[in-house]
Amino acid sequence: VQLQACGGGLVQAGGSLRLSCQASGRIFESGAMGWFRQIPGKEREFVARITWSGGFTWYEDSVRGRFTISRDKAKNTVYLQMNSLKPEDTAIYYCAGRLKIAGEYDYWGQGTLVTVSS
Repeated sequence: VQLQACGGGLVQAGGSLRLSCQASGRIFESGAMGWFRQIPGKEREFVARITWSGGFTWYEDSVRGRFTISRDKAKNTVYLQMNSLKPEDTAIYYCAGRLKIAGEYDYWGQGTLVTVSS
């Protein structure tokens, strides 16, 4: 399984970006996919996740209402639409997939850097 994330970049505060992550080799039909982020020197933190089958979503409190996670089953792709970006959203964003609804993530993509300037 490979997860290919892309869509990061430099944006001004208040702007928007959309990250995408395509899964190849296997889909997480009974599981979920998620987005995490990490600031250098800090621990990786959860951002959002979505169940592949039902499309149920969860968000970290600081992004709820600004970020939207979605998935396209036909493309085996999960998206993270990020609006009203803040400088504190600057981080490396990672997508991940797990084969079960709960538990640890089994697969991780490479990170994509999001930089929000003030």
